[in-house]
Amino acid sequence: MKSYRGAIGVSLAISLYIYVIYRTDKTLVNQLIIALVSWEKYAALKAEIRALFPLADWIIYSLPEGLWIFCITLSSHYFFLEIKGSRLNLSLLPILLAVTMELFQLVHLSNGRFDWMDLLISFTFWLFALFVTRMNLEKQALFRTWNQASYTCIFSYAIVYLAHVIR
Repeated sequence: MKSYRGAIGVSLAISLYIYVIYRTDKTLVNQLIIALVSWEKYAALKAEIRALFPLADWIIYSLPEGLWIFCITLSSHYFFLEIKGSRLNLSLLPILLAVTMELFQLVHLSNGRFDWMDLLISFTFWLFALFVTRMNLEKQALFRTWNQASYTCIFSYAIVYLAHVIR
């Protein structure tokens, strides 16, 4: 099995950078950073970096979701979930989650706002990850084998919680 940990790590680091510097201070990850370094240091650093390196809105608001979809697709391609004798290919789950999250935003069941650009970028990154992993035909049950690939997969899904906005 080929490892994509490097691509996953870089993608998550870019997303983290965008969230910490350019997104609201009310995300869980930013609240953790503020608790560690103090509001004053965090706000000063954030303001300085934003002034030096302004980013387009689509990069700030859509790219992190696309990168997350890319990461969970890369980490999911090894696995399937067995549900009542049927096998669900986990490579399909990331795009299903992206569409579901956007629909929840559309009907105001979750924080955020519906955005077609989010869907377009998520779909593009999902297809790219499928293309990258197209040669991997070997799949295993996710919760049957505990190894670095299964931990990476579960971690990739869990990391989205840190982007949650606290009201």
